[in-house]
Amino acid sequence: MPPARHITLIHEQSDFAEARAAEKAETLRQNAIAARTVASHSENADDCVSLLAMLGLDALAGKLARVTVSPEL
Repeated sequence: MPPARHITLIHEQSDFAEARAAEKAETLRQNAIAARTVASHSENADDCVSLLAMLGLDALAGKLARVTVSPEL
C-alpha cells in the first residue's frame, strides 16, 4: 500500500474516532440530563428507580454529571 494512501486512511480513521468519541460524550451528557429530569419529576425514590430502569438510564450518571438544566417556563 502506498505511504500516502496509508496516511490518508489513518487521518480518516482518526476523524471517525474523534466523531465517535464526541458522540459518546454527548450521549452521556444527554442521558445525565434525562436522569436528572426523571428524578425531579418522580413521586419518590422507588418511583424514580422504576422510571429510570424503564428508560434504561443510570441514576449515578445523573448524580456525577455537572450539567445545568434550565427550569421549565
